[in-house]
Amino acid sequence: MLDLNLIRQKPEWVKEQIAKLNDTAPIDEILAADDRRREILQEVEELRRQRNESSKQIGRWMGSLKKLEADLKRAEAGQDGQTVEELSAQVNTMQANADQAKEETRIIGDRITELDEELRQVDAELNEKMLWVPNIPHESVPVGPDDSHNINHPPQGAPAPQFDFEPKPHWDLGPELDIIDFERGVKLSGSRFYILKGWGARLQRALIQFFLDFHTTKHGYTEMYPPFMVRSAMFEGAAQLPKFRENIYRDAEEDFMWLGTAEIALTNVHRDEILEEADLPIKYVAYTPCFRREKMSAGRDVRGIKRGHQFDKVEMYRFTTPDTSYQALDEMVQDAMDICEALGLHYRKVEMVTGDLGFAASKKYDLEAWAAGCQEWLEISSLSNCEAFQARRANVKYRPTDGGRTQFAHTLNGSGLALPRVMIAIIENNQQADGSVVVPEVLRPYMGVDVIR
Repeated sequence: MLDLNLIRQKPEWVKEQIAKLNDTAPIDEILAADDRRREILQEVEELRRQRNESSKQIGRWMGSLKKLEADLKRAEAGQDGQTVEELSAQVNTMQANADQAKEETRIIGDRITELDEELRQVDAELNEKMLWVPNIPHESVPVGPDDSHNINHPPQGAPAPQFDFEPKPHWDLGPELDIIDFERGVKLSGSRFYILKGWGARLQRALIQFFLDFHTTKHGYTEMYPPFMVRSAMFEGAAQLPKFRENIYRDAEEDFMWLGTAEIALTNVHRDEILEEADLPIKYVAYTPCFRREKMSAGRDVRGIKRGHQFDKVEMYRFTTPDTSYQALDEMVQDAMDICEALGLHYRKVEMVTGDLGFAASKKYDLEAWAAGCQEWLEISSLSNCEAFQARRANVKYRPTDGGRTQFAHTLNGSGLALPRVMIAIIENNQQADGSVVVPEVLRPYMGVDVIR
């Protein structure tokens, strides 16, 4: 979520930045709701002042009334020189004044109640509209309309594989090796589902274990095992709701939603907490299965295992201070590249332009691996600095060591790496003429074999 003060102070600039994303946001409606909210607060403050003054006046009148009533009783008993008529008139006048003040106080109270209800409605409206505002791109992000303008850095890692035969795509190799069963996966769950079988299932499990071991032992991440379904508020905190509601699998009866990425859970681990600056950065890594409705990609990548409603991913996540978050982004990109190097992948870094930045990121990189069988670059990691955008939604702050006021942390996320596309690259790039697949050396201790036949 953006800082509302930024929208108040620089509304036209915010609109310009959002336009670079090829997105829109209800900025004018937010400003109108904010103006009305401040008007209500000002009116309520004035009414409460009037009510307090009226209550004090009523107290003074009631004190005077009590004294007059006592004087009247003495006069009626012949113990006072004042006439009963004079005192009775004063009592009646004082009582009328007090009754009128009480009525005015009641009217003020009723108006405050009305305004409090309107304020709740305006606050809800304002919060809902703020949730639809995307993050602002960092000044270093190149401006471009869509992914065709992304900046592809030179390929790195192992050389592109060369074959003296026609390499096969994984949708042919997998069934021939009896490690992927498409037909029975569709029978179980429908299109975009499959079964990994035998060495295919073993390869996926080996990759997950390798990723976790690599990041925890070499990069200093703490492994986490979060729930795979969380409450909807956690999706809102991670900026998945309300924008991507139609792509989220959810329970029909309970307030549970299935993770589309471990990022959602990890964003909210420190929800509503104040961290100590001395404890930052906090570095987490987690494996989860991921569930996404592929409505936005209908008709795309229908062959093979590249795009499905269920997949596995190991996710890196960091909480940092604002002044260290972009250094942290560079480090996370390198962490993911280290994995690519270890697996012997031919890969490249892609820098996102504004039109392909997404909703929550201020700056973003992808890593893509070359797959020789399907002859394409496959995204295997997406790494983003969200600055304070998610932390403001999830209310994650830190206390500076210098004793200054608390601030929102910066959050970063990145795949380290995503399956099954890494599997596709390994299977296709390491295939041999006889149809077997050579297992990358770093995975052999996990697999127990050198070659899948």
